[in-house]
Amino acid sequence: MFGTPPATLPHRIAIFVIPQFAMMGFTSAIEPLRAANRMSGRSLYSWHILSRDGKPVMASNGIAVVPEASIDTAGRYNMIIACAGLAAELYEDRAVFAWLRRLDRQGIDIGSISLGSYLLARAGLLDGYRCTIHWENLSGFSEAFPHLDVTPELFEIDRNRFTCSGGIAALDLILNLIRLQHGHDLATAVSDQFMHERIRDRHDRQRMALAARLGIRHPKLVAAVRHMEETLDEPISCAELAKVVDLSGRQLERLFRKYLERTPTRYYTELRLNKARLLLLQTDLSVLDVALACGFASASHFSKCYREFFKKTPSEERPAGPVARRA
Repeated sequence: MFGTPPATLPHRIAIFVIPQFAMMGFTSAIEPLRAANRMSGRSLYSWHILSRDGKPVMASNGIAVVPEASIDTAGRYNMIIACAGLAAELYEDRAVFAWLRRLDRQGIDIGSISLGSYLLARAGLLDGYRCTIHWENLSGFSEAFPHLDVTPELFEIDRNRFTCSGGIAALDLILNLIRLQHGHDLATAVSDQFMHERIRDRHDRQRMALAARLGIRHPKLVAAVRHMEETLDEPISCAELAKVVDLSGRQLERLFRKYLERTPTRYYTELRLNKARLLLLQTDLSVLDVALACGFASASHFSKCYREFFKKTPSEERPAGPVARRA
């Protein structure tokens, strides 16, 4: 069970990486383990890098890591973390999925960082568990696995399963592991070592506040954009939106032009098109289904708007194929 104090030390953690894994999440998981060992003066943790075949694996930033073993020669561990990144939604490897299921039957804690949630979902290891994933992939992941209990949390810990949204959220996940296993004082000391002002819990938001993201402070404009983001699948008219935020249509138009340099209608459309692009890249939904999921009445109208904005058709946006497919 995640966070249970280990019976023996070190607590052995394997990190399984696939091509284009996210280096930020990878290092954010390992570095607090190293610091915990250093600051406690004991070997509390050991970390072991694994890959499908034991060969070096390139991260999405172009830096390769050298694993110590393949999944066929891996030793015994207390915890397995699947670390993935770009194109993880396309990853298909039945041997890897079968290996993860075998580890689950052995009672090992299994989790993921960033887009590693795709691997666990495809292996059937998230069925019946709360899980999360990076905010950019939340819609696509939920569409691809509608039966899963997907949340927007920073990380999720559900019995012996854990998932992490990515980036430095992996630091908070591991700091919580250290806190549960070795106490608040050590976890706080490690956090302070990395100038991380506080240990975030699962309920902290993944994204920065909307006002900070937009670089604006006008409360009614922020409220309007927030309502747009919440209704991308069923957009409302600008007149209705103005009523929601207690403005006239003309006032709403002026605010958007002044602060966001576009009309409300245009801004709303761009939000929907950007969501559509993520769904095209991350799911196997048809163009029509993507169009409907983003509030467009027809595939033809969607394709026209998409081509005008992205200079390519929705079909041309689709990735070529899976990054790995083995028997």
